[in-house]
Amino acid sequence: MSKYELPAFPVSRLRRLRRTAALRDAFAETRLDRRTLIYPLFIMEGENVRNAIGSMPGIYQTSIDNALRECEDLVSLGLNSVLLFGIPNEKDDRGTAGYAADGVVQRAVREIKTRFPEMLVITDVCLCEYTSHGHCGVIADGTVGNDETLELLTNQALTHARAGADIIAPSDMMDGRVGRIRAALDAEGFAEIPIMAYSAKFASVFYGPFRDAAGSTPQFGDRKSYQMDPRNGREALREIALDIQEGADIIMVKPALAYLDILRSARSEFSVPIAAYNVSGEYSMIKAAAERGWIDGEKAMMESLYSIKRAGADLIITYFAKEAAELCDR
Repeated sequence: MSKYELPAFPVSRLRRLRRTAALRDAFAETRLDRRTLIYPLFIMEGENVRNAIGSMPGIYQTSIDNALRECEDLVSLGLNSVLLFGIPNEKDDRGTAGYAADGVVQRAVREIKTRFPEMLVITDVCLCEYTSHGHCGVIADGTVGNDETLELLTNQALTHARAGADIIAPSDMMDGRVGRIRAALDAEGFAEIPIMAYSAKFASVFYGPFRDAAGSTPQFGDRKSYQMDPRNGREALREIALDIQEGADIIMVKPALAYLDILRSARSEFSVPIAAYNVSGEYSMIKAAAERGWIDGEKAMMESLYSIKRAGADLIITYFAKEAAELCDR
């Protein structure tokens, strides 16, 4: 008898295990743990900065001092993982501020690890927040040059490691960047630092609010020549496989909700830990609908997060982390 060849009704009554809240909780197949939620932080220069992001209700750009206060809140909620994005005062065509030893993310890492040594600090490695043109690498002949960008990304990853980052997360989608970063980390004595690769990162419309937050909207063209085509699923598995071969310890699917099929396929194909990014547009859609009374925002949040977990994610990067922490499975 296969697992689905069940006795027929009325012997089988699947509603028996749904009858009460206690029964439903006891037999829930999917659990959401605070320790698997990662909260993104947008770090700015200055002091006592806390700028509301209009397209992302409840999310802020913060200076390092206020980022430390955010970390205090996270710890009090039982959360212990952050993903840092930097917003520099000045940008140029090579994203120099992104790999400066005293850059805003580098300083934020040092401060957070000093104040909260048990906090898991993950740093985004990409140049889009730091370039004047908003693209993720060096512009060569009117497009983003892959190989020219690898050296800068490697430099950025090294400055994050030197500052004390726990995990390096390259999000640029340049070919070969995981291998280059892995080799450089190992050569500098950082062989123990994991890489969480944004392996299947799609050219998605759902990044819009993030670009408001990070000031990273491309000044010309788009990112379709380096981020993945949303129509392609098999290619996503190739991207993941290549990143694992190059040394990725954790892979990521981004966005999450529109790509649950990719997440499920990756879980079936690969044994490495998998992260999913519940991106800004997914967050803001729920927030906007809830503000208008069209849906129950809290229930929509939890249903979405459970769907990501159920599809195969070990870790979820989400702007809902603080709200969801109060409702996670005990």
